[in-house]
Formats: sequence, structure tokens, C-alpha cells
Amino acid sequence: MDRSQRTGNGSSTDLVVEIIETLEACGLDCDDYQLYDTVDPEALEQLLASSTDDTEVRLTVEGIRIAVTSDGVDVLIDDPTSVSDQ
Repeated sequence: MDRSQRTGNGSSTDLVVEIIETLEACGLDCDDYQLYDTVDPEALEQLLASSTDDTEVRLTVEGIRIAVTSDGVDVLIDDPTSVSDQ
């Protein structure tokens, strides 16, 4: 999936929309979950805005793992080839 881009002047509303659009692109209907039960968008936006490094926040919504950074929202896909046999 493509990474969505957000401008540096984004608001928590922009971040929520971006997360919802990413989840919908993965086939999750907005009626299937309550995003605010999973994450506080204002706190997430403040965390990303105040960070001086490449901060990444990972969360799972209805089984879909996403990573949120100051650059956008990515879907995390497990790579079965990276699991070692132990």
C-alpha cells in the first residue's frame, strides 16, 4: 500500500482522516471500529510534533497493524520469510 502523506501543518483531524482512509483502503469499514477507543489522536499528534527524531507509533485496529509517523501512516505487513526457525 502507498504511504499517505501529511503536511507539517497537519492537525489531529487530518491525522484521524489519514488513519481512517488507510484502514478503509485495507477493507475495514468505519462502522466496524471506534478509533477513539484505540488511540487519542490529539495526544498522538502532539507526540509526533514534539519529537526531534524519527518517532514511529505502532497500533492495531481490528487486526490491521499500522505505523504512524510525522511523514504519514503505513500498513505493517508481516514478512513470513523474516521469521527464523528456532
